[in-house]
Order: sequence, then C-alpha cells, then structure tokens
Amino acid sequence: MAPGDTLPDFLTNTPLHSSFDNDILDTHLVYDYDAQDSNGKPEKWRYEIWFFSDTRVVYAIHGGPMAGRINYQRATYQCIRPGELWQIQWLEETGTIVSTVYDIKEHRMTTLIAFSEGHWKHAEEARGDKRNPEDFKRWRGLADVGNQTSRFMLCEQASILQTFKGKGDLLPISQDDPLF
Repeated sequence: MAPGDTLPDFLTNTPLHSSFDNDILDTHLVYDYDAQDSNGKPEKWRYEIWFFSDTRVVYAIHGGPMAGRINYQRATYQCIRPGELWQIQWLEETGTIVSTVYDIKEHRMTTLIAFSEGHWKHAEEARGDKRNPEDFKRWRGLADVGNQTSRFMLCEQASILQTFKGKGDLLPISQDDPLF
C-alpha cells in the first residue's frame, strides 16, 4: 500500500531527529494564548499538551471557545533545531488542521490552527472527550460542515507556563486507541 492510499495519512521523508527523546518525548506543557472574547475583552485561552510518543499527542483545552475539549491525535514531529525548536502537526476528526512550533529556549508555542467551519462555528459541539463514543461521533460530523476552504485560520503565540515530564492530569492512551 502506498502513502495516501488510505486517508487520512501522513508522509514525511525526514527521519525523526535523534534528539527527540531528550527534547520532547513525554514532555507536558501548559500554556496560555493572549486572546479576546467575542466582545473584544482580553482573556487567556489555556491549553495543555503531552507529547505522548513519537506518533501521538494528548491534549486538553481549558480556556476560550474550545474549553472542555479533551483529545489525542496521531501527530508528526519535525526537529527544526535540536534542543531549541520542534514542529508538531496533526489532523483532527473535525477536519481541523493544527501546526505548532514548540520553542524550548523561549518558552513559546507558535501555532496555526485551520479550524473547519463545523469546528469553529459549533464550538460547543466540539467539546467533550474523544474517549466518549457520543462525543467522538459528534466531532466526526463537524467535518462535514462547510468545505475545504471554509476555514477559520487562527495564528497565535502562547507563553508556556509549565514544562514537566509525564501525563500530569491527562489520561494516557494506547498506540491502538482509535483515531478516526
């Protein structure tokens, strides 16, 4: 079977850099985006992510329109500069695409989230826990709202508040847990 025969799929011809285990594996980040609510009032959007394995991330959202979302995804990692910069990307069952750069030295996350129309315009329906079959099914339905170009592109930087090893309050997953 060739890459792309079964979708969604990922292809990278760049091998995982040998610094992955030291730089990012099992690292857990808590970070805040400086944002604003629908009335333009400043607020923080708190996220946390755990770099669970070389093919998976686990995350939770605690602030902003997606607060209450608990998820895990198949991800790809690319080392930009060992000990300094890593890019992580994934595709969600809602059709949303995420690409984020973890700046180890500056304690920053630089992120592009290409929300699908269903995910952005139905944020409350995008909340819940992927492990709950009803939430998972509802999220998959959000991918059918709109088309490939009806996206909300959110480009933000976040300040990392905490960095530690391990799961923290996030629940571990198995490499076999369903993705799509």
